[in-house]
Amino acid sequence: MANFLRACILLLISSCVWSAYAQEAKHPQSQPESKQQQSSAPTLGGESAQLKAAAGPQAQPKKKKKLGGPGAIVVAPLPISSPAIGSGIVPVVGYIFPFSSKDKVSPPSVVGGAGLITNNGSRGFVLGGQLYLKEDTYRITSAFAHANLNYGVYGTGTAAGLKLPLNQNGQAFLGEFVRRVWWKFFVGPRFMTGRSLITVRPNNISNFPIPPDVGIHTTLTAIGAKLTRDTSPNRFYPTSGTYFDFTSDFFSQALGSKYSFQSYKAAFDKYGSLNKNQVLAYNAYFCATGGKPPFYENCVFGTNNELRGYVAGQYFARYMLATQLEYRLVLPKRFGLVAFGGIGEVIPGGGQLYGIQKFLPSGGGGLRFLLSKKYHVNLRADIAQGRDGHTFGMGVGEAF
Repeated sequence: MANFLRACILLLISSCVWSAYAQEAKHPQSQPESKQQQSSAPTLGGESAQLKAAAGPQAQPKKKKKLGGPGAIVVAPLPISSPAIGSGIVPVVGYIFPFSSKDKVSPPSVVGGAGLITNNGSRGFVLGGQLYLKEDTYRITSAFAHANLNYGVYGTGTAAGLKLPLNQNGQAFLGEFVRRVWWKFFVGPRFMTGRSLITVRPNNISNFPIPPDVGIHTTLTAIGAKLTRDTSPNRFYPTSGTYFDFTSDFFSQALGSKYSFQSYKAAFDKYGSLNKNQVLAYNAYFCATGGKPPFYENCVFGTNNELRGYVAGQYFARYMLATQLEYRLVLPKRFGLVAFGGIGEVIPGGGQLYGIQKFLPSGGGGLRFLLSKKYHVNLRADIAQGRDGHTFGMGVGEAF
């Protein structure tokens, strides 16, 4: 449930940002005129200036004050192809705007919504946004998601090679507030709550261990903290700098949660330019859970881009490590190529039901198409080979 909510937030933000930039490219008349265009109007020997002087200040049109400065309403249907939940479409509507027209430091804020419709019957939507305030001193994130997902979990031992089809219906809310403190670090509290029901879909599998959370209405509530730092010049296509993000969530029965457990996630990225058109990007990822979480709140490969080539639902574990390196090449005519490789490891904890300790290699390549020259926002298509097979995925922006 929480993993789906995080994925929806990322999808919403990246989709809205791409749509706004695409809309901006389609309507160049909304951009300010160049100096050459402004000076090209004939003056007829100064007649224009004389008329302006005669008209006086009352002839000047009054400028209307706009709350929050100029923005853009965006609508975009995006395709999705996922081995876990099928193929379909993600309709997106959003509004991107500077929270204050006087603030030239903060990134643009985003509010909007996104839906999910796939051919395996999965449905869902998310409403939310991110606000950047006071010259990027404060960042506020909130989102509400509701989903009815059809997916499966893979078995081990006597159930190796089998996939148990499940349905999970639920909703979740996330709120986050961080403040810039020192050395470009942001820190602040998080709050998460939600509930869901998991059932087994009709199947012919008889020897698959049923997860203990099936058939139970589960409520999960957590308070946590977030610490992040970003020194890259452009988050859409970083060419230098680093990015660090750490989150911790503490689910407790004292808060109304059915389970008491802890979740920790950390990511570190580093970027370097070989020349104008070549970039090396490095990513390291760590996940850990403690206590007694439901199986779907463990660390899961395949829900994000921590290690491509693996299907979500195949590897659940208490502890997870991954690292990867990607080479990015910009080609003429808006195209680009990438090649990547990495390795990960899943480490089950005590009483873990679906995991065994394994090293997981990954490698592959992809094609990029430049959607926005100004902001270097790419459409991403990657094919990756993992330990058990391959995956193909598309998205907006780089994998990390």
